[in-house]
Amino acid sequence: MSTLKIIAIGDNVVDCYLDQGKYYPGGNCVNVAVNCKRSGAEDVSYIGIFATDDKADHLKSVLEMEGIPFQRSRVAEGISGQPRVNLTEDGDRVFVGGPKNTVQHILKLKLTPEDYEYIKEFDVAHTSCYSSMEEELSGLAQHVNVSYDFSDKYTAGQLEKVCPYIKHGFFSGAHLSDDELENLVANLGKYNLETIGITRGSKPAIFLHLGKRYSQEVFETEIVDTMGAGDSFIAGFLTAFYKQKDMKEALVFAAERASITCGFYGGFGYPKDLE
Repeated sequence: MSTLKIIAIGDNVVDCYLDQGKYYPGGNCVNVAVNCKRSGAEDVSYIGIFATDDKADHLKSVLEMEGIPFQRSRVAEGISGQPRVNLTEDGDRVFVGGPKNTVQHILKLKLTPEDYEYIKEFDVAHTSCYSSMEEELSGLAQHVNVSYDFSDKYTAGQLEKVCPYIKHGFFSGAHLSDDELENLVANLGKYNLETIGITRGSKPAIFLHLGKRYSQEVFETEIVDTMGAGDSFIAGFLTAFYKQKDMKEALVFAAERASITCGFYGGFGYPKDLE
């Protein structure tokens, strides 16, 4: 079997847990990269923009420990994205702001011909609505299959901007009623997506592959922290789907990976003390 190669391109942040006084490496694309590697993808890389603070140093050292090269990333003078997070009584993390003058906020990644030479060796590239990569998608799509996480930010304008260039679209739909869910599926019907994945919190995820619908129950688990669970679902799905090409197996594996992530703090661990 050939080696599975996945690249994540976009955001990196540290999630600052105010109740613990700790921060954890994260960001959708970093979470997906680490979880693809942990899910069995042999060759996983990351391209993003790193700041020049201690938080960026921690992010880079963690990627090194997880065996994920990031040598095509940019480094820009400034501070890392550091969303602040509080805990609800149910163990759900809620974002409560953070500095707006971060490298993530003020700069966008622009892919070069050299980047494309590197990227085209991969089976799939993942990015997200947090990565400000929309203008790069048309170029990216010419070189690689693109996976995109909309989270809950899927206005008609955003769908129009992104969907023509992606193969796999992921959506957070925990807040959607059944009617709203069906409306979303109907709206997506006009685009040529191979896979549509809608995770719905504790309700079964709904996936469509080439028009055929699948439902995947959530694994029962002791929830410590839901941070990054959706990202590990995406990573588990992409890894298993590209390895086995079997939707049902890929979805069971994805749900299992997400449940594991709910069992510890942060997107994938590695806490550090907030100063």
